[in-house]
Amino acid sequence: MHPIAFNLGPLTIHSYGVMMALAFIAGLWTASRRGVHDGIAPDKIFDIGPWIVGGTILGARVLYVTTYWHDSFAGRPWWSMFAIWEGGLVFYGGLIGASLAAILYARVKKISIWKLADVLAPSIALGYVFGRIGCFLNGCCYGRACSLPWAVTYPVGNLNGAPTFPVHPTQIYDSLLSLLLYLGLAWLYRRKKFDGQVFAAYLLCYAVTRSIVESFRGDYPPDHIHVLHLTPGQLVSIGIFATGVAMWAVLRRFQLKRAV
Repeated sequence: MHPIAFNLGPLTIHSYGVMMALAFIAGLWTASRRGVHDGIAPDKIFDIGPWIVGGTILGARVLYVTTYWHDSFAGRPWWSMFAIWEGGLVFYGGLIGASLAAILYARVKKISIWKLADVLAPSIALGYVFGRIGCFLNGCCYGRACSLPWAVTYPVGNLNGAPTFPVHPTQIYDSLLSLLLYLGLAWLYRRKKFDGQVFAAYLLCYAVTRSIVESFRGDYPPDHIHVLHLTPGQLVSIGIFATGVAMWAVLRRFQLKRAV
């Protein structure tokens, strides 16, 4: 656990922030190279960067604060809601925020939203690899008790209240699965049959991998476990998976029908 990367005089640089910066850099760079195949110039991808960053952070933080208000924010100063350098971003909130920002950008720049979505989809998975490593260094999103050889133990008195007994390194599980997902989506991108296929595949596959990892999570308070003992992440994954199925079916039928 290394929440602080380094200090620049009085300025503290947090590991979580460093990894998030790397996530956006890696994501935009790979997307810029991929976009050429769909006729989207690299500068258009880099221009969307601030939109994606803003939408991601806003959506991820809003969902986190809403989800953990009672446990982490009630009774604290109001400005603590904006302390993202301490961690506390919900990926699904970031995905929603980034998607809305990308839709707005595509309309403003008159770019096909589905072509843009396909270009960005693999890079979202790649960025998540770095993001989850940031969670690991920060000590958040930790797992349940584990006796396997790769279990991790957090130090006594850590700021995020992670347990000091061996637990599943759920952040690393997520990172590795997202790396495989990135490779799979990059492969699919060059073989896609219709626009929107890669993004739909991302929604389908990520919903599954997230649900698997969620079953090892140990950081949810008891009152956050809902119907059928599902975590909030698993409940959202059901909706994301259904969205992916509908998107795949509708876009495939619509675009293949137009090609006839």
